[in-house]
Amino acid sequence: MSNFSKNWERKEQPGLSSRIRGSVNPPGPLKPRLEQAVRSIQLQMQKLDIANQRFQERDRMMFNKVVDAYSKHDIDHAKIYANELAEIRKMSKMLMQAKMALEQIVMRLSTVTELGDIVMTLAPAMGVIRNVRSGISSLLPEAERELGDISTVLSGILVDAGQSGGLSLNFESANEDAQKILGEAAVVAEQRVKEKFPELPAGIGTGEKTGF
Repeated sequence: MSNFSKNWERKEQPGLSSRIRGSVNPPGPLKPRLEQAVRSIQLQMQKLDIANQRFQERDRMMFNKVVDAYSKHDIDHAKIYANELAEIRKMSKMLMQAKMALEQIVMRLSTVTELGDIVMTLAPAMGVIRNVRSGISSLLPEAERELGDISTVLSGILVDAGQSGGLSLNFESANEDAQKILGEAAVVAEQRVKEKFPELPAGIGTGEKTGF
């Protein structure tokens, strides 16, 4: 058995039922570390949700101001409120994109069952986390720091897995995979914004664009 496998599987001889379960969810030193990292990412996703709820509430209040000003033919104030609304929606969209990107990472990390997959899974995951950290740094400094800690943990797992299995990392492929995840999250976030937030009155557009 390779060192790579030894670092993932138990060293003692388990019973038959344990061996069957282990073939699906291999236990070992790396597995609990990976599971803890997944739980930490899920906690950050909850924090992003809570923060986004606040932005959605601010959106409703600002939208009402836009509509009220517009109904009074106060176009100047309506445009001022609309610009503020655009910033709120920009930040809300960023949080949605961050959460959905992390969801993809959790899904991938949770389905790793072989050590041979761990390097290919962790490398793009770290790229996604790096981009998410950068995107939310000004909005949620605490989450940015905690994602940095998670990235450090994943980096350690990646190094240990690579050394144990004698595997090399294809950085170009990992970066492409990370960008694909972020791109897909951006498309879904754009759609969610359109579904969640009502459109402004005609003539008061925002023209906002955002993304990592």
